[in-house]
Amino acid sequence: MHSYLRAIGFSNLKKEAEAENLLDEIYQNFDRRETIKEEQSVFLEMEKEFAPDMGIKLCGNLDQDGFHRQYYFPYFKGNGITTKEDVTVEKKVSGNAYSGVCDDGRIGVSLIFYLQNAAVYCREQLLNELFTRKTATTLSGLSTSGMVLLPVCKNSDQIDSQKKISAKRNQLLSAAKNGDPEAMESLTIEDMDLYSMLSRRVYEEDIYTIVDTFFMPYGIECDKYQIMGNINSYMKVRNSVTKEYIYQLNVECNDMNFDICINEADLTGDVEVGRRFKGTIWLQGIINFE
Repeated sequence: MHSYLRAIGFSNLKKEAEAENLLDEIYQNFDRRETIKEEQSVFLEMEKEFAPDMGIKLCGNLDQDGFHRQYYFPYFKGNGITTKEDVTVEKKVSGNAYSGVCDDGRIGVSLIFYLQNAAVYCREQLLNELFTRKTATTLSGLSTSGMVLLPVCKNSDQIDSQKKISAKRNQLLSAAKNGDPEAMESLTIEDMDLYSMLSRRVYEEDIYTIVDTFFMPYGIECDKYQIMGNINSYMKVRNSVTKEYIYQLNVECNDMNFDICINEADLTGDVEVGRRFKGTIWLQGIINFE
């Protein structure tokens, strides 16, 4: 988590100990706080913003002996709704940190993300309303390495055709998930045809011309991904403490829209709408309880 502080503008904090003064400042002058009463203490989740929609959350327990820090993490809050698929939440080994797991057919793999609003989730759990309220999830990503690539040129007919193909595939995936054997067979044939087409084209074309976007697991940590997506919009913001510049990008990846942030120093290339972002991200998410 500490290495991702640079994604929100704290590239100067090289070691864990260097963050102590910053964490003390968050404890003394937080912007928002959530509290959950436990058996012998109170769980506190404090956050302080250092640029629009991004900052640091400090979590721990408060008892008669004072505050005991459990963990902290940099966060970036995305906008809009990324997915409305069901989410399974699992507690991490230590502390009150949680991971969310979501199966979205558009991606093809289970999405595992670090839960930003753990205190709100715990409150809903205590109220026994987790299974009685509809939820939607807003995903976001923090990146420490990325580059901007040129887009794949497409005309309007190609764009419309791609949308129809994606819609049909999503329908087949949904049917296959429900046990439809014909849908499973159709998907298998499609995958074989796709593999055959890629095998032919890769000898004559660049891989980034053939592949428009992708979303795939990266490394051994379950919530890290490598992505390539089309840039829909972007904003350049500044960390109020370090004065470092950060890019906030809204990208479309495998028909899924979400926001990512990256330090200007870690981004190679000139950002423009329509171009593509390629990089590694730490996936975070907020469960919105409706």
